[in-house]
Amino acid sequence: MPAPLVVNGAMLMCPMGVAPATLIVIPKGAPVMVGGQPVATIQDAAPFVNIPPFGICNSPANPAAVSAKAAGATAPCTPVTVAWTPGAPQVMVGGVPVVNATCTLQCALGVGPITITNPGQATVMG
Repeated sequence: MPAPLVVNGAMLMCPMGVAPATLIVIPKGAPVMVGGQPVATIQDAAPFVNIPPFGICNSPANPAAVSAKAAGATAPCTPVTVAWTPGAPQVMVGGVPVVNATCTLQCALGVGPITITNPGQATVMG
């Protein structure tokens, strides 16, 4: 059975954050819809535009989090991301691979990848 496609509203988690975030897909051109939501491509990875913060950051690689912790405070888990990998090149939207539930997103400030906890696609056609 193929992995579900990731759509607008998918739930994401950063291993250094304390809360999940909701993916925001902004179609570039005519949207391709799955279950009434636009499907994500590997380019839907821009911090704050597509990937909102994950609550409070606990990453030892994030200078803001380290400084805040030393001062007895907290810093937001603001992702520093590039593109989803590996993508699903067998399905393209506007010449760009889509994101499926097995893809991950690396954050330059984290220890592990951002993962998809709920792709937002309820039904997979095989």
